[in-house]
Amino acid sequence: MYFRETGQFKSKYKEELAAFPIFEDKIGIAIAALLAFVLIPIFGLPGLSWDFTMSAVMIPVVIFTITTLGLNILLGFAGQISLGTAAFMGVGAYSCYKIMTIFPDLNALICVVLSGVVTAFVGTIFGLPSLRIKGFYLMVATLAAQFFLEWAFIRIPWLYNYNISGAIEVPYKEMFGIVLTGAKSEPLTRYFVCLGFLVVLTWLASNVIRGRIGRSWMMIRDMDIAAELIGVRPLTAKLSAFAFSSFYIGISGALMVFFWLGAAEVESFDINHSFTYLFMVIIGGLGSITGCYFGAILVWVIPVILKEYGKSVFGIDAFVMENFTTILLGVVMVVILIVEPHGLARIWQIAKQKLRLWPFPY
Repeated sequence: MYFRETGQFKSKYKEELAAFPIFEDKIGIAIAALLAFVLIPIFGLPGLSWDFTMSAVMIPVVIFTITTLGLNILLGFAGQISLGTAAFMGVGAYSCYKIMTIFPDLNALICVVLSGVVTAFVGTIFGLPSLRIKGFYLMVATLAAQFFLEWAFIRIPWLYNYNISGAIEVPYKEMFGIVLTGAKSEPLTRYFVCLGFLVVLTWLASNVIRGRIGRSWMMIRDMDIAAELIGVRPLTAKLSAFAFSSFYIGISGALMVFFWLGAAEVESFDINHSFTYLFMVIIGGLGSITGCYFGAILVWVIPVILKEYGKSVFGIDAFVMENFTTILLGVVMVVILIVEPHGLARIWQIAKQKLRLWPFPY
């Protein structure tokens, strides 16, 4: 019995409405924090080299969790469909690159945050069609944003400083004598920077969603006409959702290029990546912050670990493992959606409810 609610009494409404009202939830968060901040950075993952664990598993999954958080705010909490996630990540990456080159003495972390602000502005502009259309038509409008931004990344040389290759390359940046970006930066440093952003952004999202703005998003999602009748302004709610979501996605795009890849071309932000991030949200669970973590781990970490184990332990060809993991991931997605259409977060929630009463039937 991991979750036992017996004996945990609440004497204040603040305790009843807390983010983690059960003591065992706090223990679980502490264990997850211990793994993320201490054990994995020191020992890595079993059977994998430390460098591979940090560079190919932990850093990208942290970044993609931020991406999934941003998309889930828009899709799961506000009910606005978007297929332009990868393009907005590109806006964050290219804007961070331009800010760093225009202001070379500016702190790298501030550049990342400013790139999120720029992406929020761009996302608000492309969110204007949501005021008149919704559903399939809004999906088409965001798909147009994806294609237009991809075109801009290729056809506007100013964005990549007229580089002949058309790619953006990460400059050397340091803070307090520690190298943050560039070829000399350590994977552990980049991991802790990305993890710090994830913790802060998760805390921010949980508080905003539980507040007045988050409730207005969910009312618009459930029934926009009724929400407008009781005083919710669709203009403010929808555009704030697009801005807030794009802010997260822009930060994740900047982190992906400057703290993981080291360089990027427009192919890093194509439509296929947008579908991947959409799968993370759907499999993890719409309208759930916990589901963002589950979705990113399932879609990214499991295939990478299986491919590496298949090559190193069983000696299977890399091409074969690539196809096997793709097929396996597709089968797992179908099974999860059949068993529980609301994703892994709902399965976890049902399991917790069962454990809170087990072995008693009442």
